[in-house]
Amino acid sequence: MFGVQDVQKEYERLVKLGVKFTMEPTEMGEVTIAVFDDTCGNLIQIAQQNS
Repeated sequence: MFGVQDVQKEYERLVKLGVKFTMEPTEMGEVTIAVFDDTCGNLIQIAQQNS
């Protein structure tokens, strides 16, 4: 898991670069997360602490 300032912005940037997400940005209580495949079979989360 990697912490980012703005999940939606990072999601959009990575999609433009061809990254395939398995879960779009989703709010889950105090955090928003998105999940992508690193092409080696690993699922990587990016997460943002919600205010």
